[in-house]
Amino acid sequence: MEGLIMTAQLLLSLSILIVVHEWGHFFAARMFNIKVEKFYLFFDFLFPMANVLNFSLLKFKKGDTEYGIGWFPLGGYVKIAGMVDESMDKDQLKGTPEPWEFRAKPAWQRLIVMLGGVIVNVVVGMVIFIGILYFIGDSFISNTYVNDHGGIQAMELAQQIGFKTGDKVIKINGQDFEYFDDISKPDVLLTQNSTYTVLRDGKEVTISIPSDFIEKFNKKEAVMTFLWPRRIPSVDLIADSSVAKRILKKGDVIVEAQGQPVAFFDEVKPLIKGQDTLRLKVKRGSEILTFKEYFKGDSTIGFWANPPKESFTVVKYSFGEALVKGPGRAFGVIGVQLKAFRKLFTGQLSVKKSLSGPIGMAQAYGGEWDWHNFWRMTGLLSMVLAFMNLLPIPGLDGGYVVFLLYEMVSGREPNEKVFETALKVGMGILLVLMIFVFYNDIAKLITGS
Repeated sequence: MEGLIMTAQLLLSLSILIVVHEWGHFFAARMFNIKVEKFYLFFDFLFPMANVLNFSLLKFKKGDTEYGIGWFPLGGYVKIAGMVDESMDKDQLKGTPEPWEFRAKPAWQRLIVMLGGVIVNVVVGMVIFIGILYFIGDSFISNTYVNDHGGIQAMELAQQIGFKTGDKVIKINGQDFEYFDDISKPDVLLTQNSTYTVLRDGKEVTISIPSDFIEKFNKKEAVMTFLWPRRIPSVDLIADSSVAKRILKKGDVIVEAQGQPVAFFDEVKPLIKGQDTLRLKVKRGSEILTFKEYFKGDSTIGFWANPPKESFTVVKYSFGEALVKGPGRAFGVIGVQLKAFRKLFTGQLSVKKSLSGPIGMAQAYGGEWDWHNFWRMTGLLSMVLAFMNLLPIPGLDGGYVVFLLYEMVSGREPNEKVFETALKVGMGILLVLMIFVFYNDIAKLITGS
């Protein structure tokens, strides 16, 4: 069921973003009286092979344009008259250009048409982030609260770079910070030579972030294995078929494990590890209950403690504040992408470990339908798609933009053969990349890495 929910969220999100992207091209083309022959959500062919498996799931014609839904759910396109695109239809370029064709228009108009999809993706991304800030706001745990309540619990990934449970993080890259979430933001993990300053046993300790550390966050469980605020051992989530399911209830607080008093959630597991019999004292309401359960073969009790509600600070924004902060959040995604690309090209990040395809993207939505997370992911993807489409690869919008800029600067159109060859090479690159990310996703799923 979780897999279906993940897939449904991804398909809905991509459908929204593909439609608005292609509408951007469509609107710009119609603004300059250019004929648009097709407007498709998903491809009605086996992309990028335009003449293979040509069929659509739904189509209808309105005016001069055929609207439809294709069967290949990894993109979409508009077929603009007088332009070689994903369909590789060169026959339409024979003969004298008609006034309603793309090729008949001045270069600056063609440039706007090609940038239309990217522009709309950026606008949609900003609108989504503005909407999230205005309607939902931000929910943070104050770093001061964390430090005043026991510091951090260092999970597996955090321990690998030198954190210890009980550390109090006081600076990031030498700067004070307000919210606990700032510790694991991508721009922090991607910044060259990033460091944390922690207070440990009354002394300041510097912890450096390895240059490839963000690769580990491609795992869906990575957030769970980095840093958490220390929490009291209060029962929140209970696993099925566990010891906790038999004896505990939500809201119970463990006060003693194996005869030892406990104050934090992270203190429980070391005490019970390897035990044949589980002995607990639990506060339930005003009562103290004692439990003794057979435990051999179990590695955990089977419950999870979340930070208490009072630890969260909810920040609400006026429409004006959201209007100012929203675009900053949106373009922050582009900043993260630029940092990631720089690390990829300099070899500091592994391409194999860093790139995710549809499976990895679906996992990022989670197995429960959470509208807040859905729109946050959709806004993020809208900005990522805008960035990716501007890459100067023939077949993407950025490839066309490069040729148009050449034409505008030089005053002459690029050689037709050179353009066609570049387009074929670009399509080949996209096909290889698509196969690679699919293979990479499946390999990660199988190996769990």
